[in-house]
Amino acid sequence: MTFSPLTFRPSTRGFPCCQIMAFIASILGLFPFYAHVFLVFCVAFLLAHLFINRSRDFPPSPGGGLPLIGHLLSLGTKPHLKLTEWRGGYGDVFSIRMGMERVVVLNGYRVIREALVDCRDVFSSRPDLYLPNAISGCGKDIVIAKWGQPYRERRRFASSVLKTLGMKEGTGSAEDIIRQEARKLCSKISAKASQPFDVLGDLNNAVSNVICALVFGQQFGYDDETFRALREGVVQGAARVSTAQAFNVFPFLRFVPGLNKACKEVLADIRKVEDFIWVQIEEHRQRLDPDNPQDFLDMCLLEVRGHGRVEGLTEENVMYIVSNLFLAGTETTTTTLRWALLYMILHPHIQQRVQEELESVVGKSGDPPTLAQRSRLPYTEAVLMETQRIRHITPLSIPHATAVDTVFRGYHIPAGTQVVPNMWSAHMDPEFWPDPERFDPRRHLDWEGNLVKNPESFMPFSVGRRMCLGERLAKMELFLFFTAMLQQFSFVLPEGAATPSTDGVFGITMSPQPYQLCAIDRSIVPGRAVCGIEKNDGKNGQI
Repeated sequence: MTFSPLTFRPSTRGFPCCQIMAFIASILGLFPFYAHVFLVFCVAFLLAHLFINRSRDFPPSPGGGLPLIGHLLSLGTKPHLKLTEWRGGYGDVFSIRMGMERVVVLNGYRVIREALVDCRDVFSSRPDLYLPNAISGCGKDIVIAKWGQPYRERRRFASSVLKTLGMKEGTGSAEDIIRQEARKLCSKISAKASQPFDVLGDLNNAVSNVICALVFGQQFGYDDETFRALREGVVQGAARVSTAQAFNVFPFLRFVPGLNKACKEVLADIRKVEDFIWVQIEEHRQRLDPDNPQDFLDMCLLEVRGHGRVEGLTEENVMYIVSNLFLAGTETTTTTLRWALLYMILHPHIQQRVQEELESVVGKSGDPPTLAQRSRLPYTEAVLMETQRIRHITPLSIPHATAVDTVFRGYHIPAGTQVVPNMWSAHMDPEFWPDPERFDPRRHLDWEGNLVKNPESFMPFSVGRRMCLGERLAKMELFLFFTAMLQQFSFVLPEGAATPSTDGVFGITMSPQPYQLCAIDRSIVPGRAVCGIEKNDGKNGQI
């Protein structure tokens, strides 16, 4: 899950710097004596901070940083684009100021890989940020935990359990669960009867239920009140985190009445998810069979009882780890699928080629594709890879931090420094991806049409010690959901609708702007249906 302190939207729900400064100015106007005290304190603090932290060996920084707020205003609402622009003037390693904190930015495939892979023990910690700490019990989870033995043991254990669940075959396997949800998803889409709709809710239900099945051993009806409450907590929490990032830069705002509303709302949403998980932990504890664990939660509770792989593991750790799986695993997969469908309606000739490949391997109707057929569907896989390349859903990754003092590329970086890997700069680098703003799945195929495995400058799940814990599961979901939908439906723009924008909305993930589509059942309408509008030539929707 991404908690980037670089997220600032001009939203009435958020707290942009102009609103913060206006509020402070109004307070100072009411209390002129305290205004003088406040200003003297700020100047003294700023001078002391600059004196203590100045270093001739620290990475260079763009001009224009303001006292107290640093480069926040310069970054705007699309910080990944601004940072990539600054790369041209300041190189692959430079620094910015977020409020009073200096942040190192890594750009380009080579530098990011050198830091996160070659120097992984140095760059694999996490910074002290208020919101991530508040929703992780100060690092009692996996995603936000600082680098060290407890983190390594928790991650190793969770990875092992997820791998075990993923490798299980037959009824109850991860593949079986995803394919069940894919059928339900297609049934929900079919009920729309070619009417315009937003696919977000249906995708979120399906992806969330996969997590529920693997973690709790239980799949819910989409109208189940318990499931709905869980889903709303996850969705609303993710949305509100993106508008409350000012608390990471100015944590004192959580004490300011009025300004702290967004923070309280985020924490309230997350508490709903945590309360749901605690209920599941209690139920699993009562019926736990040590000889026959059924799901992720069972295996975690057995470890809590003392199997010895994770020293000191508690039920509280388990709760936060499960929360990681929900908060990180639903938003990311759902968003990627939304991007994939958006690019299909913008490029119908590519959608048609995917369907032709599916027909040649799987057939036009019947059971949805299986993982065993994935190797025979290279173009379909290339479409998913190109979607992940052109629209990295976490373009600035999750912030890292240095675990120790280090010298990197000639620059001295103290321990505890926040480090932001600019994944966007790697995925949109013309050196590796000519004409990077063009959607072209053929980039990921060799001259014989085979899929290129592990291409350079392609890091949709990050790299190194902190790469996505659920990568294997996410790849399974993306393939099985996407192919099931494209096998049964042709997705088109509603009649008279404007061409959707491919400019992403930068938040906890970079998601598409809201859009609607029509799903035409391919068993009823042969060929490429167009829902009453002109066929898109595939050239629209570029960045």
